[in-house]
Amino acid sequence: MRCGVLALQGDWAAHLAALRRLGAEAVPVRTARELADVTALVIPGGESTSMLTLMRPEGLLERIRDQIAAGMPALGTCAGVILLSDRVEPDQPSLGLLPCRVLRNAYGRQLDSAVARVDLTPAMGSPSTMDGVFIRAPRILEVADDVEVLGRRDHDPVLVRHGRIVAATFHPELTEDLRVHRLLLDCAACSCYEAPAGSAVAG
Repeated sequence: MRCGVLALQGDWAAHLAALRRLGAEAVPVRTARELADVTALVIPGGESTSMLTLMRPEGLLERIRDQIAAGMPALGTCAGVILLSDRVEPDQPSLGLLPCRVLRNAYGRQLDSAVARVDLTPAMGSPSTMDGVFIRAPRILEVADDVEVLGRRDHDPVLVRHGRIVAATFHPELTEDLRVHRLLLDCAACSCYEAPAGSAVAG
């Protein structure tokens, strides 16, 4: 299993470090060729509109959509949640693969960023809470019936799973708690997805 982290913007290096601490082979992804060589993908935080611009030359948005739709496990954090969701307010392009309605920058400006308690369901194991680092975070306003809510900040869903897609509106890579990244690896371990034919590495 070869796990990629989209390395166009944001603290992608911290995601690589978290995955490697769990024993995964983790590599940065910046090009279509590198994307074709991974069997799971992290879409990190950053600025979603800037990330869309940076993806355009390689057609990465469409390629990522195709691979996740074909079964590749994915984790989106903060801006990654916006890019994964099928309804974004204010409106902007997205992958449209996570049936959620999200509001961009809902928790305020950079100065309003905070560490807040996330209450977890039993599916996430013990302890039943974790620290969530919220930096200009989106808010999940609505989820479809087949989206599992795994964590909440007060009443807001902040950690969800839909099939092999995991989404966290906070930054799990900025804490010592590795459970969100482990959840991605568990999804990948249970997946039969393989890198597309003709890639240099076949998962």
